Amino acid sequence: MSEHIIKGHNKTLLLYHLVFPVKYRRGVIKEELGETIKAIGLEISERYEIHFVEIGADEDHVHYMVQSVPKLSVTEIVTTIKSITAREIFERQPEIRQQLWGGNFWTSGYYANTVGRYGNEFLIQQYVKEQGKKYDRIYRGQLTMFEGLS
Repeated sequence: MSEHIIKGHNKTLLLYHLVFPVKYRRGVIKEELGETIKAIGLEISERYEIHFVEIGADEDHVHYMVQSVPKLSVTEIVTTIKSITAREIFERQPEIRQQLWGGNFWTSGYYANTVGRYGNEFLIQQYVKEQGKKYDRIYRGQLTMFEGLS
């Protein structure tokens, strides 16, 4: 399970669900390549502030659940993951390049969505809307989010 990242002056829990389709939606991701993609994810985690909570793949796309820090935008996270995984896949399994003409592993597009651990969109919307009012319901637990920060 993901944990808060605590830096000098902030505490964050930023989770993203990312989906990257393979170029031309080619069904090239078999079991061996899926394991390679997971191994590359672990290597990326060691070098960048991108933690892979979960990685799952179908034959023609990969789902990532990642946690990162606020200094990295979603676009930077996506670019880092896509560029490193593509380069490493072609290096480790060169036969994949034959199935994907043009030299690209991923399409240029992607899907991104935030993942909430402490409430859904409606719950957070209501909590924010009621700020400044004497509102004493289920939102009380949210007030301890920054507990322990000075």
